[in-house]
Amino acid sequence: MKRFYLRQLLPLMMLVGLLSACSPRPEQQLAEINLPTTTTQVLLVTTPDWEATEATLQRMEKRAEAWHPVGDAIPVRVGRNGLGWGAGLHTNPSAGVQKQEGDGKAPAGVFRLGTAFGYDAAPQGLQMPYRPATERDYFVDAVDSADYNQWRSVSADQPNTPKQHWASFERMRRDDHQYEYGMVVEHNTQPVTPGRGSAIFLHVWLDPQTPTSGCTGMDRAHLLEVLRWLQPNANPLLVQVPAAELGRLSL
Repeated sequence: MKRFYLRQLLPLMMLVGLLSACSPRPEQQLAEINLPTTTTQVLLVTTPDWEATEATLQRMEKRAEAWHPVGDAIPVRVGRNGLGWGAGLHTNPSAGVQKQEGDGKAPAGVFRLGTAFGYDAAPQGLQMPYRPATERDYFVDAVDSADYNQWRSVSADQPNTPKQHWASFERMRRDDHQYEYGMVVEHNTQPVTPGRGSAIFLHVWLDPQTPTSGCTGMDRAHLLEVLRWLQPNANPLLVQVPAAELGRLSL
């Protein structure tokens, strides 16, 4: 009887193995997205599905017209409600959940990377633009504000009372360690659309078990490794999607 079942299972196992071998690799799928020719570095973040909060980040580098993984995959956490299509360089699909302000989703798609930031001076080896965050720095998420989805500072000649300026905001120098180091993700920036989501960063996670409110969080040491790897002349991008959507992205 066992031999009979084995004979039945063997063709199925061979088929599964063949399909796995034929499945396109992330390197091949990246090559088909038609990313800008000036981009030679990508942070590829993939989740198992739209609702997942756990993801992996793989650094990808383009050499000799082909994409290659760099180093090991890094565990990251995304929004507490998974992913939703964001506003970036990709063609925004009409189908699927669209990211909105306060939805607890991290943006899916292709995004430029902006300024790195932190609480102190730029970490040694960093090549990307860097901005130290002070007690007077805020990222505005008030939908009705002209400053929506922008980093703003309260000038030194004014009381540091941000509520007088904005109904809602993110403190860039938090009491916890999550913004000790980070990088702005250029989601919903060109143009800024009120309500499409704001204050999206790469930053230090609270802990390995806790998802973010819409950013991409990781261990401090891994984040520093990523930030030091990025180069301005490589025009780096964040590509962040459920794994099954990677081959469907277009610009």
